[in-house]
Amino acid sequence: MIRPLLLSILFGATEMLAQAPSTGEVWQIVPQKQSSLVFARDGAYIGEIGPESRTTVSIRTLPRYVGQAFVAVEDHRFYQHDGVDLIGVAGALKGKLFEKITGDRRGGASTITQQLVGNMHPDLIDRRDMSPMRKVREQLAAREMEKHYSKEQILEGYINQINFGHGWYGIESAARHYFGKGANRLTLAEAATLAALPKSPVGYDPARFPDKAKGRRDLILGMMAEQGLVTAAEAERAHAEPVVTAPNNGAAAPSQYFVDAARQAAERAGVSVAAGGYRVYTTADPALQRAAVEALAEGTETVETRKDFKHPTWASAKGVGDLLEGAVVAMDPSTGDVRALVGGRNYAMAPFNRATRAARQPGSSFKPFVYAKALEDSLSAATIVPDTALAITMPNGAIYSPDNSDNKFLGPITMREALIHSRNPVAVQLAMRVGFDSMAAIAHRAGISTPIAEVPASALGASVVRPLDYVAAYAVWANLGNAVEPRIVTRIEDASGRILYQQPPSMPQPVIDPRIAYIVRDMMRDAAERGTGTPARKLVPAGIPVAGKTGTTNDNVDVWFMGMTPDLVAGVWLGFDRPKTITPGAAGGSLAAPIWGAMMARYYAGRAAPAPWTPPLGLVTAELDRLSGQLADASTPPERRYTEYFIPGTEPEPLRSIPWKAAAFGALIP
Repeated sequence: MIRPLLLSILFGATEMLAQAPSTGEVWQIVPQKQSSLVFARDGAYIGEIGPESRTTVSIRTLPRYVGQAFVAVEDHRFYQHDGVDLIGVAGALKGKLFEKITGDRRGGASTITQQLVGNMHPDLIDRRDMSPMRKVREQLAAREMEKHYSKEQILEGYINQINFGHGWYGIESAARHYFGKGANRLTLAEAATLAALPKSPVGYDPARFPDKAKGRRDLILGMMAEQGLVTAAEAERAHAEPVVTAPNNGAAAPSQYFVDAARQAAERAGVSVAAGGYRVYTTADPALQRAAVEALAEGTETVETRKDFKHPTWASAKGVGDLLEGAVVAMDPSTGDVRALVGGRNYAMAPFNRATRAARQPGSSFKPFVYAKALEDSLSAATIVPDTALAITMPNGAIYSPDNSDNKFLGPITMREALIHSRNPVAVQLAMRVGFDSMAAIAHRAGISTPIAEVPASALGASVVRPLDYVAAYAVWANLGNAVEPRIVTRIEDASGRILYQQPPSMPQPVIDPRIAYIVRDMMRDAAERGTGTPARKLVPAGIPVAGKTGTTNDNVDVWFMGMTPDLVAGVWLGFDRPKTITPGAAGGSLAAPIWGAMMARYYAGRAAPAPWTPPLGLVTAELDRLSGQLADASTPPERRYTEYFIPGTEPEPLRSIPWKAAAFGALIP
């Protein structure tokens, strides 16, 4: 009785289906939008771009048991029915009757074909609609689909279509995110784990609920054995496997902000990767990216534990609100290749990419550009400049009086010592001497693209920069005066492998005398060794040379550490999106420098030390007294002796009268 009645209902609804509004034939298997995949420099997967995560694969490239796992649990008569499982329908009707009598709810009878119709055409078949007529429309469409497509095509469409949770659609995306591999490499146990998810992507999420996922997985393995799809021995071996998911949602490193930066770069190049279907290859170094993410996470949490930190913490606010944020960028200075980029603490909670978009004051980390211009203006690192109170009358009549963070003035001091200890009045005096326009010009030559106001405060980093551009500009010190442009994307391919866009490494462009760049870098090396940057230096292995400069803005709003090793240049910024004091005693040295040092310590652990820095030709060297800036003599104690570097003509006067001194590195004059 049931079968004739059902057939009557099905055929009677044909006209209704034909008249339903449609964006296409409801029985058709239509191509779905693909996400664009993003890869690191070593080819490892780091993320994807697009509204949905989906990569369609051929079922013929997968182990046979992958499709069979879904058949076993979702539709074990899949190969016998014509799209509608009448035996299952009868069982469902019986279950409905049983539910009315006992209150015990039984499952429905949707076949894989019916599920595919509903999932692929939600505008026509709304599977949330529990009415009998929706079921009728779905069954009609499923039967029509079976007339046009083979069982293999339908099963392939199904496993590429269904939602596996987290916005991951299709078997390839699920395998990548849950297990860190392609679907063609899934084990039997992993395939059964994924086959559990159509019933409840949340309830059987193997990452969140591994025990529940294992229970459902083992049930499916038993079904597969009972149905003869696998042997009992194969099922038993798969039973023994634990449920283990991949870290970072299957990515080689947590890279959401890097992927976002890659999207920005691709769009600037005219490739709309958000449309999907592209393969984007980047310069990311997974090891350094992991180190950057971990160091920023740990460092910001440490700041939030300080007694003088009075704001809501990330943990207390659960990531919601105006919370302490940060950004990290690390780059290969010789090519401009961005190796790591972190634009915040949590992309899902705060997707604004501070590494590429935030415009923040760099504070004293800007001073090396001022000092470089002073060296171009025939001063030397040993030139004495007074660290003293200043009163500068501004065009509007206001008085500008820069002070120091320790509220002290040290009096006459060498330029080297002034940079090491970040003395503000010295930087302002040097900027006034060389001209504010010249100060701005040298920074722009290095690669800073944001405007630099020609005012005294800009010598102390009052004009905003963007972290990515700023790190690229800092490469000029690592490159001995050569500027590079940051590169994030190396090439973009379409689905067929055709290269649509390719960007070669940046060619270094000489913008500063290499001897001047070396002297500035050596001053920053001293700043890391015994100045404001020592918290960074202490964390990095002793065999790795480090140079860098801290930055702290007025009212302790922004803190920075900008530094380099022989093969990396990197910057760390901390602050609030809506600027406010981090803590009363916040400083780049105490807050940002430890994050920089922790990142580098992680990265260089177990790695061979890079080649040390070597001076360029054309420098005069001499042993000086740190306090006086004069030539050391027999009375100078060892702790005050150091080697200084000079552009010929700027060395101390006594050396200029020595006819045999060489204007090249190696002429060490006692």
